[in-house]
Amino acid sequence: MGFFEKLKQGLQKTKNSLFGGLNGLFSGSEITDDFYDEMEETLILADLGAKTSEDIVEGLRGRVKEKRLTTTDQVRGELKDMIKEMLGEDQPLDLSTVPSVILVIGVNGVGKTTAIGKLSHQLKESGKKVIVAAADTFRAAAIDQLNVWTERAGVSIVKHNEGSDPASVVYDALDAAKSRGADVVIIDTAGRLHNKQNLMNELAKISRIVHQKAEGCALEVLIALDATTGQNAVNQARAFNDAADITGIILTKLDSSAKGGIVISIANELKVPVKLISVGEKIDDLQPFVADDFVEALFEVDEDEN
Repeated sequence: MGFFEKLKQGLQKTKNSLFGGLNGLFSGSEITDDFYDEMEETLILADLGAKTSEDIVEGLRGRVKEKRLTTTDQVRGELKDMIKEMLGEDQPLDLSTVPSVILVIGVNGVGKTTAIGKLSHQLKESGKKVIVAAADTFRAAAIDQLNVWTERAGVSIVKHNEGSDPASVVYDALDAAKSRGADVVIIDTAGRLHNKQNLMNELAKISRIVHQKAEGCALEVLIALDATTGQNAVNQARAFNDAADITGIILTKLDSSAKGGIVISIANELKVPVKLISVGEKIDDLQPFVADDFVEALFEVDEDEN
C-alpha cells in the first residue's frame, strides 16, 4: 500500500467526524445564516477548535459574497481551498549540514520514542547515517525502549546510565557523530514539562553543546504530539513553544484518531509547521507531512463514498 493510500485510510476517522456532519449541510440548496452556524458547530466538534472554526466560517462568508456563490455545494470547494491555504507551504526537515541535529521534545505517552525510531529508519532508508542520543535519562525504561527501536531501525545509539546528565549524553553523541561521519544526530529528551524555566534551561544547555560541538549545524526542535488528544495537543504545543524555539511538529497516532482536524488548528493558531505524521504502527508509517496530500486524502475519501 502506497503512503497516500495509508494516509486516506488513516484519516478515515477524522473524515467521518468532519464530513459526517458537513455532508448534510452541503446537500442543501441555500446558503443561510443557519448554514454558517451549523458549519461552525460541526468544525468545532471535529476538533478544529473554536478560533480556527470561526476563522474558516468568516472566511467562507467573505468568499461567498465576493464570488457571488449561491449554493452550499459550491462552498465545499471553497472550504477545501481554505484548508490548503491555512496549512501553507510544506516545510521539510532541514538536514542541510553534516551533521544535522534533530532535538525531539514532548510529554510522556505521546509516542515520542516510537517516532524517533521510525524517523531513524526513514533517514537510514534514504541513505543517511544516523546516531541517536538517549538523553531522556530520568527513566531507565525510556533508554531501554529507545534501544529497542534503534536496533529495529539499524542505527547507532549513545546512552548513559539512568540519572546521568542529559547534556553529557548529547556531548558524547556529537563526538561519536564526528568520529563516525554521521549525517544526522537525533536527540531524545525527557518527556515531561517540569516548568517552562526548567525546560528552557535544559534545552539551552543542550543547544550550547550542539553549537559548540557542531558549529553551524542545522538544528530542528520538533515536538511530538498525540493526535488522539485533540485540542489538548494544541495546548501542549503552545506551552512548549513558549519555552522553546520549536521548528516543527511530529503528529503521532493520526490513524487512531477522529481528531486529525488539529493539524489545521495547529497551523492556523500556532504558525508551527507539521513536518512529520504517523498513520500506523509499522516502522515505515512515519512520513513527511504534505499539505496537499492531507487535504486531498481527506476530501477524496468523502467523494468516493458518494
